[in-house]
Amino acid sequence: MSIPLLPSYVVLDLETTGGNAVQDRITEIAAVRIDNGQETARWSTLVNPGVRIPPFIQSLTGITDAMVEDAPNFSQVAKQLLELLDGAVFVAHNVRFDHGFVHNEMARLDIALKVKTLCTVRLSRRLYPQHKGHGLDAILQRHGLQTQARHRAMGDVDVVLEWLGVAERELGAETLQREAQGLLQGSAALPPQLETPVSDLPDTPGVYLFYGEGSIPLYVGKSVTLRTRVMSHFQASTKVAREMRILQEIRRIEWRETAGELGALLLESRLVKELQPIHNRLLRREKQLSAWKLHPDPSARPVLQLVGLDGVNAADMGELFGAYRSKRQATDALRTLAESHQLCLLVLGLESGKGACFGSQIGRCKGVCAGREVPALHRVRLQMALAEHRLQAWPHPGRMAIREYDPRTGRTDIHVFDQWCHLATVHDEEALADATTARHPLAFDLDTYRLLQKRLSGAGLRSKEVIHLAKSLMDDA
Repeated sequence: MSIPLLPSYVVLDLETTGGNAVQDRITEIAAVRIDNGQETARWSTLVNPGVRIPPFIQSLTGITDAMVEDAPNFSQVAKQLLELLDGAVFVAHNVRFDHGFVHNEMARLDIALKVKTLCTVRLSRRLYPQHKGHGLDAILQRHGLQTQARHRAMGDVDVVLEWLGVAERELGAETLQREAQGLLQGSAALPPQLETPVSDLPDTPGVYLFYGEGSIPLYVGKSVTLRTRVMSHFQASTKVAREMRILQEIRRIEWRETAGELGALLLESRLVKELQPIHNRLLRREKQLSAWKLHPDPSARPVLQLVGLDGVNAADMGELFGAYRSKRQATDALRTLAESHQLCLLVLGLESGKGACFGSQIGRCKGVCAGREVPALHRVRLQMALAEHRLQAWPHPGRMAIREYDPRTGRTDIHVFDQWCHLATVHDEEALADATTARHPLAFDLDTYRLLQKRLSGAGLRSKEVIHLAKSLMDDA
């Protein structure tokens, strides 16, 4: 008697109205249960999805709206499906797809689907690594198998069962069981086309990069526990549409370790701006950042000037307000402040003309433009309105560094900063000495500013982690 693949498992296949388990619905279910190597149950049913089946899907599967019109809906077949799966492993070709649909349908019924899964695409990759294709069509061609019911649920289930029999005859039952058991050890949620073994990822701080077929990353993320965070993407893909899109395209994963969270945040921000990943919406490359600078003369018109942050002298940082990614964002923010504090749009430069502004006539300006308020008082009110938007002056006499150390890996990262700009990350005292004396262009980055400001003002930063370095070396030599 041959060794069974698993003690109990159900080979299952679905037909659906589309590829999105969150939005689309099931139109057909087929399942065969195997216990101790023997078929013990075979079941299939059409399912009324409650929505129209797209014409393309109808032509692909042969399942039409008329065929499912009188079929039970999922809630009517859920109990039978759960009984079939009870105590068995859920097996499917690209199991994430089928499991994702069943999981979401059960969730709509407030039923938690608790079942182990096994992906036969990944099993095929393990058993036949010399072959490139592992979809059902590739398997049919590779092993000379035939079916008259491709893209119907039971037809595809029978293909999987027949292929398992072929693999057992070619490679042996022990090999088949060993590889199946290996896949059950936490990898069933992985995309079947993923080429990178997730077990290779360290569970340390760092940055991970998801790649598809091309050279531009799909997504860049950071975590203090890389492997755990990556796995959470895969587990969330059945519920979150964006995660599902990423996981449908992913082919490989790259990662870069850091000594701590700060290094991971800095590296993530830099890589997102440099590489422009397709699915990263935050931390994208910034255009010329700008801020408002207050004129020293209260009577100046306009009293504020929009200046680019790249060209600002570090000594003037404390006299700047806000950091804006566009002129429109800056003017909109200033206009909002003016309306809430009864400031003069004419004095601020948001309105042109001479004499009194329109706001002074309707009570939205206290009349500095009409002589009813002295410019010095208007300036004080403006400063108060801008106070919470003031950029903080660099609080150190020169360069400083923050040291991070991971005792698990022995890795040290020393992040060097000057005037809120990240200059370098080094790993030992010799490299730190070079970074202390080298000249670096000071390119202001809003994300780095906010990150470092939060870190320096937080109670968690210990004094021994901060290293005070040489006087700032400006980039004017």
